[in-house]
Parts: sequence; C-alpha cells; structure tokens
Amino acid sequence: MSTHKRNDKADRIKARLVKLLAEGVMIPGSIKKQWNVCGMPGCRCKDPDAPQKHGPYWQLSLTLAGRSTSMFVKNEEYEQMLTATERYRRFKALSLELVQAYVEKEREERRSRKRRKKV
Repeated sequence: MSTHKRNDKADRIKARLVKLLAEGVMIPGSIKKQWNVCGMPGCRCKDPDAPQKHGPYWQLSLTLAGRSTSMFVKNEEYEQMLTATERYRRFKALSLELVQAYVEKEREERRSRKRRKKV
C-alpha cells in the first residue's frame, strides 16, 4: 500500500473523529443497575427475616486519571448517559485506529528509506 493511501486512511479516520466529537459529550465507564443497603436501624434493608434492598438505581462506574469513581444516574438521565458512554467507546476505538495508521505509515517510510539506501 502506498504512503498516499495510508495518508488517506488517516485522513478518513480523522474526519470520523471530528464528526464524532461534534456529536456531543463523551464519558468513559459503564452503567449498571445497583441495589443498596442503607444500614439505618429498623429499615427494610436490615430486616433480619426478609431484607429488601433499596433500588434499583443506575450507577456509572469509571476510571479517570488512574482513579476509580462512580456516580448515580437518575432514570431520566439514563439514555443520555448511555449514549455518552457508547460515544466514548467509539472515540477510543477510532483513536486506536488512527494511531495504528500512523504506525503503519512510519514503518512503510522506514522500509522505503532502507530500500533507497541499498540501491
């Protein structure tokens, strides 16, 4: 594959990234349904015979700058937050594709320089 085609590949990926960035907010992490125990004495969640946890609640879990954190997501925010996490997954995959295209291009350029030296 020629260097020009590799540049085209990187350009196409960059265009897709720009379009994705324009779609809106991106948030890493995953959303799961959670049930909680509050621990208040006499609460239904602490009933010795038939404990009933509170919930379900939606919880977003993520790692940012090496630190794990989480936040509750309201029912009315669920779809928006799910879209933001999916958008982040697409961003991460496209970013990896772009880096791979750059590495392929660099390797091809090095092979080309090596062939020219031998001649």
